[in-house]
Amino acid sequence: MRLDLFAALCGILVAIQSRVNGGLSAILGNGVEAALISFGSGFIILNLILATNSKVRTGLRGILLSIRSKQLPRWRLSAGVLGGIFVAIQAFSVPLIGVALLSVTTIAGQTAASLFVDKAGMTAGGKQPITLRRALAAVITVIAVLVAVWDRLVVANTSLIAIALSFGGGLLLGLQRALNGQINEHSKNSLATTWLNFATGCTFLSCLILFTTFSGDTLGKLPTSPWWIYSGGAIGILYIAFASTIVQEIGVLAFTLFTTGGQLIGSLLIDLIFPTEGVVIGPNLIIGIVLSYSGVLIGGVKAQGSIRAKSIPKN
Repeated sequence: MRLDLFAALCGILVAIQSRVNGGLSAILGNGVEAALISFGSGFIILNLILATNSKVRTGLRGILLSIRSKQLPRWRLSAGVLGGIFVAIQAFSVPLIGVALLSVTTIAGQTAASLFVDKAGMTAGGKQPITLRRALAAVITVIAVLVAVWDRLVVANTSLIAIALSFGGGLLLGLQRALNGQINEHSKNSLATTWLNFATGCTFLSCLILFTTFSGDTLGKLPTSPWWIYSGGAIGILYIAFASTIVQEIGVLAFTLFTTGGQLIGSLLIDLIFPTEGVVIGPNLIIGIVLSYSGVLIGGVKAQGSIRAKSIPKN
């Protein structure tokens, strides 16, 4: 299967995970707690895999050896922490600017980071200059998301701090993808890379939840149903395992372009199959999807022709 399709699938996974974690957050009334539960459930699954799969353990030993030999700087292990910081930004920003504006500013941050991460050569594909074509593709992708959420956009009394933080969160996500790809070069196993990501993310979120609890926040009561409300961690495992492999082959910008398109398609499918009360599917989302893949055609497919022939390595 082609890597471009796998990247689009990652976007669909993001859309599904957003619905799952959003539902859990709404029930608990605490976004950080929902994120910790999501990370924690995924970490439990990964530890079960670790205990039964020698290849994953070998991958973790490879990371440790690379750290000891100084081939892998310790700071690059912070990829999971960056994910945890983004979740915290999400929890802070959504009540102030809404999900729609958060999506636009986050995608803008991701595409900006992707351009510079690729320019710095932080993936196995080497340095990729910021050409007019690639920059135009990034701008079209941001416009596509803006069009898709236009009918849900609320800018009255908008918090500029929340907008800035959301953009910064997008920058962190772009960097996180590159770091996960670099870690994967040393682990040679995407599940080992994912385990490390969840371990550091859980540690950060645990510290954050302790801080917020001592500051006066209350924890919500865990729901007993629906069962799928706890599937966010499992979905996150699939996403990070795929992403850490794909970005090394096609670069962070191309991955971001395909993922954004997949996320919009996933949102459309979810709203069609599992509609949310009060949410109406309008032409904006359809136009946004078309625009998104126009950006892919301009800056992704031809610039990354090798993605047609490559496949996901098996663990």
